[in-house]
Amino acid sequence: MSTIYYEVELFSQWHCGSGLSAGADVDALVIKDKDQLPFIPGKTLKGLVREAVENYLQFTGQPDMSEKVDKTFGQKNENMGKAFFTNATLPENEIKAIKGEGLQRYLYNKVSSTAIGGDGVAEDHCLRSMETVVPCTLVGYIKDVPEDMVEIITKSFGLIKRLGQKRNRGLGRCEFRKVEKGGIQ
Repeated sequence: MSTIYYEVELFSQWHCGSGLSAGADVDALVIKDKDQLPFIPGKTLKGLVREAVENYLQFTGQPDMSEKVDKTFGQKNENMGKAFFTNATLPENEIKAIKGEGLQRYLYNKVSSTAIGGDGVAEDHCLRSMETVVPCTLVGYIKDVPEDMVEIITKSFGLIKRLGQKRNRGLGRCEFRKVEKGGIQ
């Protein structure tokens, strides 16, 4: 079994939702840790990477590896599987600096949108707002990866170009890449 260390560089604002709102101010808040710092849940990452692996195998014409994929990631809609995905977080040195200076609130913006009707006029009662995170780089790792899946997973990272909500509206543009353990600070 191996561990794959990676970073996710986000090039645009992004939103991984918490399911919570801030009343009249924001309809959808970003998921945050106890220190009010953003992260991408391991479960979200697991789904993104699994989809990328399945696409990679299909695009490269690999023989059917669905059994290996299921053993690595678990059966669809279940949490079982050999590989364990940590949450992707800001690097430790950045966490320390942000917390030390109390800069958490500067990591977030509010984006508002409204529906436009066929007549080109905003529809009534449709203004929505969501909290987003500024572009940043997050780090994480996947442990207990079967040896025969390491290269496939690593190559599949290149297929992940967006994450989070409103991907089709320009949010969450990203690049996944493998890094050495020492590259995660």
